[in-house]
Amino acid sequence: MKTIDGGVTAAKGFKASSCQAEIKYKDRTDMAFVYSELPCVCAGTFTSNVVKAACVMWDKKIVESGGPMQAVVINSGIANACTGKEGFDACEATARAAEGALGIPYTSVAVASTGVIGMQLPVDKLVAGVEKMSTTLDGSLLAGTEASKAIMTTDTVNKEIAVSFEIAGKTVTLGGMSKGSGMIHPNMCTMLAFLTTDIAIDKTLLQEAVSDVVKDTFNMITVDGDTSTNDTLLCMANGLAENEKITEKNEDYITFKNALMFVCEYLAKKMAADGEGASKLFEAKVIGAKDKQDARVLSRAIVGSNLSKAAIYGCDANFGRFLCAMGYSGADFDQNDVELYFESAAGRLKVFDKGTPIVFDEDKALEIMKEDTVTVFVNMNEGEAMATAWGCDLTYDYVKINADYRS
Repeated sequence: MKTIDGGVTAAKGFKASSCQAEIKYKDRTDMAFVYSELPCVCAGTFTSNVVKAACVMWDKKIVESGGPMQAVVINSGIANACTGKEGFDACEATARAAEGALGIPYTSVAVASTGVIGMQLPVDKLVAGVEKMSTTLDGSLLAGTEASKAIMTTDTVNKEIAVSFEIAGKTVTLGGMSKGSGMIHPNMCTMLAFLTTDIAIDKTLLQEAVSDVVKDTFNMITVDGDTSTNDTLLCMANGLAENEKITEKNEDYITFKNALMFVCEYLAKKMAADGEGASKLFEAKVIGAKDKQDARVLSRAIVGSNLSKAAIYGCDANFGRFLCAMGYSGADFDQNDVELYFESAAGRLKVFDKGTPIVFDEDKALEIMKEDTVTVFVNMNEGEAMATAWGCDLTYDYVKINADYRS
């Protein structure tokens, strides 16, 4: 497997476009269109929040129907959540606009929205945007990059990646884009993420791979402890790589799943690092846990604690905050087994050893914690399981951004 240039248009047969529809923003592109020349098998994971956006319910219906997906239309600025029947009607109007413009069934058109909850979408602008973008769909890498920019809200950078790998002599490509900066504490996958691949694969196996991979990628990031109403990950596979269709969990399936893991982890970490107001990527690695669930719970508790996040921002090697978060995580362990270290590009420093604090070099600790990526490394010494979670520091700017999000 190798990383290549591009995102959602890197795989064969995929095109993208974007436009400024002025859904809410007046100074940027705010709609994106991703289209496959052929109908795709699809997979998806969605928010566990009981309050689900209209677009989430629309996309779940497509994924669970077993039918094909051929396009996805995304808008930023307004989330289309808590919008009643009018919100669902906006989804259908968007899909039918794509049907009219491209001659594809509206039931194969997914929709996604991100932005302010509780506002109605301007349907006339949505439809006009779809009609405009349908005439500019393009398979270039630039078109994919511009699409990744159009779905941003408070993100400071766009997020995209593509990889290629070999399956039975055929070159397969997998690309993706995502957005997410705040309201990030997924219990399914993430905010918005879209994956495109030309692999030929059975729909059931595609869904199994996606559902499994998100557990250790998108499900392991947190910015602020808030699970969005709009969390959506969609994966479309059109089969144009012409590999022998994957219908069982063989070596080809494992190869694809490894590529999927790489792409999803990359996008997840990009989102964690770009958390609202963040200045650092905050990583927690837990090894030696009793089981995988404990490892996941412990690592997510560390990066999810506001006190831990504040300590990372302040470069304060206050290891007690991280141990405290582990203690209320719900995982059962003996603190007298735990070892805790701080790590970064500047080095590694042990600060807690099996129930006993260690006298450590505060200057070295400060040097380690000043880096752009800081890791809290924990050895539970109770088993073989491990997990990694990603988050960011908590800065003054987080409050500033969210104090006037609607304006």
